[in-house]
Amino acid sequence: MEKVFLGMVVALGLGWAQNRIEVWTHFQGAELEWLKQQASAYQKAKGVQVLISEMPLGDMHNKILLSAPQGHAGDLFLTVPHDWIGEFAQAGVLEPLDRYVDSAYRADVEPVALEAFSFRGRLFGFPAYAESVALIYNKKFVKGAPKSWAEFLALAQRYTTKETFGFLYNVNEGYFNFGFYRAYGVENVFAKDASGSYDPRRILLGGAVGERVLQLLKDLRFRYRLIPEGTNYEVADGAFKSGSLAMILNGPWALGDYKKAGIDFGIAPLPSPPGAVRPWGPFLGVHGIGVNAFSPRKALALDFARFLVSQDNLVAFNQAGGRTPVSKSAVKRLEKDPVVAGFAKIFPLGVPMPNIPEMGKVWAPWNNAIQLAIQRPDSDVKGIVNNLMVELQKALGR
Repeated sequence: MEKVFLGMVVALGLGWAQNRIEVWTHFQGAELEWLKQQASAYQKAKGVQVLISEMPLGDMHNKILLSAPQGHAGDLFLTVPHDWIGEFAQAGVLEPLDRYVDSAYRADVEPVALEAFSFRGRLFGFPAYAESVALIYNKKFVKGAPKSWAEFLALAQRYTTKETFGFLYNVNEGYFNFGFYRAYGVENVFAKDASGSYDPRRILLGGAVGERVLQLLKDLRFRYRLIPEGTNYEVADGAFKSGSLAMILNGPWALGDYKKAGIDFGIAPLPSPPGAVRPWGPFLGVHGIGVNAFSPRKALALDFARFLVSQDNLVAFNQAGGRTPVSKSAVKRLEKDPVVAGFAKIFPLGVPMPNIPEMGKVWAPWNNAIQLAIQRPDSDVKGIVNNLMVELQKALGR
């Protein structure tokens, strides 16, 4: 990764004389302190002042879109969630970075992370870290990760008693359930066209796979009696924190609370369900560094980005906030960290959430279909899936 930007300054020829850059960030706490430390170190090494402007993530989204074209935005955005990439690329506010990255950089980054930050064949950011759901298990009940669906199901049923729960999660939402769709053969929510771009006209949540997933969710509730009515994120998360839940599907954002609660947990992929054609693989959310396409100081911004995504700094970033980097070399150095090791095994199994704006119109109909399917043991799964496809076509204007 140290060779990422060889020749970058010559290629851009901009900004060095101005000797300062502004970074917009949503970081808080230890991660913000990490960024300030990197800014100070960079200033000492390069003589370049790094101004840091803090703001909530949602505010940053709108300010980038509105302010960058007017010349009033930061030079670097830290971090950009990958599901903004399509919208930002279409708006022209992010600098395409393909000519500034070489094969060594690409080889070091998980392919799924590069895919997440690509739009219409071009790279629009430097992926830094990722997150996904995983099977998190309480070692008080489960000594080692289940290797098969049968083993998983047996454990879940064994610990579903009057006092404890075997397996709970936020069954109501598509985000938490996508891994089942992938296990049954779906590549993503949308198919891709010949150029490798998502085609919102081709939605992949219907048909036999859609029916199979919704039937599986019904079975978790009514056949196996694992997930009682009223279970949502808060219920499942609270049960795990209290020590009464053996296994949950959740992400790294929850681990701080689990550690505070004194839970000794492990992290693993969920075993694939019966009839799966590939391993279970969840949605990935990838965060990375974006460069303002309108910045008059692109050379400086890109050089500081290079500094931030170096192996040493990504390791330090993990140690500050616990995020799992998508740099293979950084992960290798962190391989003794059980959280990093756990999620690093899951990332290659998953796919990034689609990074096109149309994805925002999918969530509500999809979540509603899931909730309808698991309301009653006699719900019409086929009819619900067919209606979902009709609703999605309407929502997407097809």
